[in-house]
Amino acid sequence: MTTKLITVFILVAALFVGWRLWLYYDEVQRNEESARRQEAATAVVPANLPGVPYGLESSLEVAQAGGFEALGNWLKTYGPSLQDPRKAWIELDYVLLLSRENPAEARRLFAAVKQRTPESSPVYSRIKKLEKTYE
Repeated sequence: MTTKLITVFILVAALFVGWRLWLYYDEVQRNEESARRQEAATAVVPANLPGVPYGLESSLEVAQAGGFEALGNWLKTYGPSLQDPRKAWIELDYVLLLSRENPAEARRLFAAVKQRTPESSPVYSRIKKLEKTYE
């Protein structure tokens, strides 16, 4: 009788532990899926950011295709007419291109962009991702 009772108790305990593990696994899966959906919803499309006058979009695309020198010249020429957050995004693109040729200048420019970009900016998440590399 006591062996049957112990067997039933062990079986009930194993079922309970299995049920709790399943609930935990399900909760973790839902949290991961929610995080993926939130990240996808907040993904920034650079072309949709405000700050570049309409007439400069085509020249920007040409400059980006031309490498760091072309983009640097484009920023020197049209930089004063740009506004954040798009200006910050373009400058971060330039930082990435420039880092192989002139790492010190890339770090300086990154620090300037980071200093003027508020946490509420759509560019801030990109700054946080690049922060460890350029500081």
